[in-house]
Amino acid sequence: MGKENTTLMKEFVLTGLAVQPEWQIPLFLVFFMVYLITMMGNLGLIALIWNDAHLRTPMYLFLGCLAFVDAWLSSTVTPKMLVSFWAKSKMITLSACMIQFFSFVFSGTTECFLLATMAYDRYVAICKPLLYPVIMTNRLCIQLSVCSFVGGLIHASIHEGFLFRLTFCKSNIVHHFYCDIIPLLKISCTDTSINFLMAFIFSGSIQIVTIMTVLFSYTSILFSVLRNNSLKGIMKAFSTCGAHLLSVSLYYGPLLFMYVHPRSSQADDQDMVDSLFYTVIIPFLNPIIYSLRNKKVMDSLAKRLKRKC
Repeated sequence: MGKENTTLMKEFVLTGLAVQPEWQIPLFLVFFMVYLITMMGNLGLIALIWNDAHLRTPMYLFLGCLAFVDAWLSSTVTPKMLVSFWAKSKMITLSACMIQFFSFVFSGTTECFLLATMAYDRYVAICKPLLYPVIMTNRLCIQLSVCSFVGGLIHASIHEGFLFRLTFCKSNIVHHFYCDIIPLLKISCTDTSINFLMAFIFSGSIQIVTIMTVLFSYTSILFSVLRNNSLKGIMKAFSTCGAHLLSVSLYYGPLLFMYVHPRSSQADDQDMVDSLFYTVIIPFLNPIIYSLRNKKVMDSLAKRLKRKC
């Protein structure tokens, strides 16, 4: 009977967001608009950086990579969630679930590395302005960007490999709106202690290292700016770094709460709310935050719109 159950678990049921039937249509419309704006904002930002020679600098190269990752992350999660509002069957095959999980971990981890890289870029630009062109060369920028993507790929491959050792025979109901590691481990009939340990070690290490990089960079920036005693310099620094600090704060908060804190009797609904924030809301907010708080991006956008008109 155990073997029969194990072979039957080739499909899962994603419960999706637990909402009342009368809320399904309004929430579908809201998240559909969020997804459209997310894709337009991030892909538009990439196109703007690609087509404007003035934006082909390290800062905007990293910003373009971040926009690409945000579009990838949103496309990994949101379309399936939108379908779940309408579809009678909420089934997802084991292979599709594994692909979605891999894509989610890859994009989420890459974003962590990119945020740390962008913080280092701002540190060099403000604390060592004369050496900035020497340190942040195009070659180094490409290397840091590639390393961020490779780091995301390795991290996703590790967790994917450990997931393939599991069998699922307890249940095929995944209490989530996408295939994430914690809900999958809950329905496994194999010992998942090693998976929990790996998730805690790798996810925790990556988040701690990248957060420490961000904190070190911005602490150094703060002391450097305050030493100058120039109001204009302080305003310029906070204008340049404010968007990135806001994005980092919004992104890391739910991630730390989800994967680094000790697991308790936390409700599945709370997990889904946290996940919704960094998989759907953050990719939606990032292009808005970086565009509205960046004069060069706004000037470039204004020029493009004038040419079109």
